[in-house]
Amino acid sequence: MDSARIQAMIENGLPGATAEVSGADGVHFEATVVASQFAGKLPLARHRLVYATLGDLMGGAIHALALKTMTPEEAGNRE
Repeated sequence: MDSARIQAMIENGLPGATAEVSGADGVHFEATVVASQFAGKLPLARHRLVYATLGDLMGGAIHALALKTMTPEEAGNRE
């Protein structure tokens, strides 16, 4: 498993989202995902949306995924 594949799966599964994924060992990854679909959702619900884009890879080929999830507005306020 590689970061680019995970990024593509997240961005394809959440249209309009942007994802930055890193992870050097091939099983532990970190991702920052910005998506309008997160508006009004608590962090757990946001994480579930991301996990759904990865399906059975979670807990298998992807052993761990640390997530930061934000709406575009939240991401804009960080800069």
